[in-house]
Amino acid sequence: MLSLAFLSPTISPAQQIAIGGYALPFPLLGPQDIAVGPDGALWFTGWDDSAIGRITTAGAITAYSLPTAFSYPMGITAGPDGALWFAETGGVIDVPKIGRITTAGAITEFPLPSGSDAFDITTGPDGALWFTEQISNKIGRITTAGALTEYPLLPDAHPTGIVTGPDGALWFAQEFGSIGRLTTEGSLTEYPVPTPNIEIYSIAVGPDQALWFTEYTAGKIGRITTAGTITEYPVPNERPYGIAAGPDGALWFTDVTTKIGKITTAGAVTLYHVPARFTLNEPSAPDQITTGPDGELWFTENGTSRIGEVVFTTATLSVTPASGYFQSSLTFTGSGFAANESVHIYTSGVGSAVLASATADSSGSFTAAAPAPQSVLGPRIFLGVGESSGLLAAASFSMTPRLILSPDAGPVGGRVTATGYGFGSRDMVNVFWDSPRTLLGTVQAGVNGTFEGSAAVTFTLPAGAAYGKNAVFAKGEFGGFGPGSFWVQ
Repeated sequence: MLSLAFLSPTISPAQQIAIGGYALPFPLLGPQDIAVGPDGALWFTGWDDSAIGRITTAGAITAYSLPTAFSYPMGITAGPDGALWFAETGGVIDVPKIGRITTAGAITEFPLPSGSDAFDITTGPDGALWFTEQISNKIGRITTAGALTEYPLLPDAHPTGIVTGPDGALWFAQEFGSIGRLTTEGSLTEYPVPTPNIEIYSIAVGPDQALWFTEYTAGKIGRITTAGTITEYPVPNERPYGIAAGPDGALWFTDVTTKIGKITTAGAVTLYHVPARFTLNEPSAPDQITTGPDGELWFTENGTSRIGEVVFTTATLSVTPASGYFQSSLTFTGSGFAANESVHIYTSGVGSAVLASATADSSGSFTAAAPAPQSVLGPRIFLGVGESSGLLAAASFSMTPRLILSPDAGPVGGRVTATGYGFGSRDMVNVFWDSPRTLLGTVQAGVNGTFEGSAAVTFTLPAGAAYGKNAVFAKGEFGGFGPGSFWVQ
């Protein structure tokens, strides 16, 4: 069943997309860069908690804390040795390093000179790892055995993103307005970008064998040929940051104003809003982006500590009602699938637990029913895949909070347990008796917006409670409101 995730139907020019995401557990706050690992999962850096994360295309997440606290990892790449390599800025403690993590989670760190501030990293054409030193104005090279070489740049270059170009050289962005090219022999060339006073952070190889980069403060996407010819394309009123080649022959970029953008090699730009996330009380702030092993786009949401997914849909799926709470009765309606094929709808990503299954009729249509699973407050998508065709569809749904009291009736002075579902990820939730207004308890919801079991709120019925039906409710800091009621006997 999991193999369905790797079927990549042809993507048409009029391709429709859907955007979903996965809330991250501690210690994975502040995800930055993301890369495909040799194990078919996606690996990413967790800036705030100095950790490395791994997420499968089914949405299963694992975290690995780094040996050095406050190391603040940034760029990550698949190495030539079957491991992942990443750059550690060193942060306030100024202990920059290059890190290596195996797919089993074993971590090795290689110290760098003080003040290096390693930013991004890529595998070079020579089997070594090449990285940018943003503060010390150098490009570093490290072998898989840990041997370090540094190449100085011009003063105030502040290199950021780096990639191996189609010409076998290293191409890198320089924060304050130029693109650099460095051969493996150490020959350096600089190409100033026409627009002055800009900041450039990310660079990628395009399907046209040119280099594409983001002009963060200028609101532009740049393109440079290996001969050094630069073209700029405006993205008005936006802040493009990360960029990567997509599976559809276009470039896809993140925009910290909570959007994902697409630019064709001819310069046509399309923007898509990332749905509001109820995790941390901040904007989504998409950071870096890459094409996953499943042919979909995966990106980091730095502001809300999520991993986002852009899904290219090739069939149609809807869910009724379009919003509801945990265990609500949902009806899924699909069309555009292959005739008489089995269709699976997943709880999380493709390959996760199956929420519902149905067999399409001769026209490729079906209906299926299932209860709503635990989800974080706000919008999410459900994914449906045809078992034989690999056709993929997405249905949009919005989760609302639910408060459940056990028991839900009893005398004054009795003990009651309140469980909650559908709140914000890691949100602080207050549970109240409405009249007289009394705080019954405060709890932090889990990564999926739930508090239950040992995390549930247990309280004693207030002495002043009136006989009959009384309102009880839970309110999260991120805006979630879960009503409930209790009959005082």
